[in-house]
Amino acid sequence: MLRIALDRLPAELLPAEARRDIDIQVDRTRDRAHGDFASNIALALAKPARRKPREVAQALVDELPVSDLVIKTEIAGPGFINFFLSQDAYAAEIRNVLGRGADYGRNDNGANRKVQIEFVSANPTGPLHVGHGRGAAVGDSLARVLTANGWDVTREFYYNDAGVQIGNLAVSVQARCKGINPDDAGWPENGYRGEYIKDVADAYMQKQTVVADDISYTGTGDADDLDAIQHFAVAYLRREQDLDLKAFGVEFDVFFLESSLYTDRKVEETVRQLIAKGHTYENEGALWLKTTDFGDDKDRVMRKSDGSYTYFLPDVAYHVDKWQRGFERVINEHGADHHSTLSRVKAGLQALEIGIPKGWPDYVLHQMVTVMRGGEEVKISKRAGEYVTLRDLIDQVGRDATRYFLIARKPDSQLVFDIDLALKKSNENPVFYVQYAHARVASVLREMHERGIDYSRDAGLRAMAALGTEHEQAVMASVSRFPEV
Repeated sequence: MLRIALDRLPAELLPAEARRDIDIQVDRTRDRAHGDFASNIALALAKPARRKPREVAQALVDELPVSDLVIKTEIAGPGFINFFLSQDAYAAEIRNVLGRGADYGRNDNGANRKVQIEFVSANPTGPLHVGHGRGAAVGDSLARVLTANGWDVTREFYYNDAGVQIGNLAVSVQARCKGINPDDAGWPENGYRGEYIKDVADAYMQKQTVVADDISYTGTGDADDLDAIQHFAVAYLRREQDLDLKAFGVEFDVFFLESSLYTDRKVEETVRQLIAKGHTYENEGALWLKTTDFGDDKDRVMRKSDGSYTYFLPDVAYHVDKWQRGFERVINEHGADHHSTLSRVKAGLQALEIGIPKGWPDYVLHQMVTVMRGGEEVKISKRAGEYVTLRDLIDQVGRDATRYFLIARKPDSQLVFDIDLALKKSNENPVFYVQYAHARVASVLREMHERGIDYSRDAGLRAMAALGTEHEQAVMASVSRFPEV
């Protein structure tokens, strides 16, 4: 409509060259008292037209074509044009909702392009805590939105199963296997103290079998076989994390093991290529990457003087693997504690000179979660064994409530998860409010059935004019926003 009105404006008001590159922007209003949609086009045109914004706005309104979907337009403030939709517009959208059903709001903007979303990616050293739960909720929601927008989405979980923490896990389980408790002499200095370590040790000593990635691992019962203990413990805790995710309704397409980067020699190959490109140097026995050449604030050690690799190098190798798998877009959903690694990983990828775009990959970082119960903070600490697991929350408040509260705020903002609020059966609890509204609607439909009243969609659509109250129109307006997600 505005484009037609723009084209109809006389040349003396707005020369043709001035209107050619105008970007027409129409936004929903925050307050429906100001209409359903508003445009600032008159403010943008005022300078090239050498007229006051309200004068340009009036000229545009005078040229707007007649439409059954717009019942009224008005000029507000310095020159905004507000549009009020008609009942026919709402009815048309409701018909669209009912006609498309579960496909309502979906589109093919992604054109089936490949995008990988890596999220959760917890170390297999313990059950998932609520911080991991926030990452799971954010990452899975993002995957669902992109899928609905026509992207070919791959959900990936990266297991850090090759670091120092895995060694700490193994010696912790071994200590439990030998009857050593966290407060006893001989407990590993950096050992994990949680009770779940005893569960792993008991299963290992009882020669139980666990399955991870369709591979079976059976405990040998040998408390001196640290390698066997490590493999069993990692598999056991991976299975526990998988069960947590299943209870949360989150699924993955790919589980990628950090250890495979070493067994497949991809870390070694990444180092070789970086050296060949001339972006490394040695200092005091360590191998450094000149990340300052690619925007980092200082150069970074890749390989320590003892021959071990720093943690960001396998991340570079992992992202090379992602690129080679054909993902033109990659989104990593991580905790905010990963922020320091972003610049060095991107610098490493640029230093390889293999055609990876400068801004690749994208990152979404979530802030920490503070869990409150009874007005007091519940601490999160794997090593201290005093943390609230994701499964704890699901068992206490339910999957839907847990998920809702974990995505109720933007990922980059701090989040307080109030267990008491999530359990309240009052309007203070937004989840209860939504569930109660759904229950009321279901009750009405059930009552209709009991009274022998048949629901007719066509009859309802013919009676759309009856939905004329402010609240009814507000609901219809809210429904119509869904495709804009």
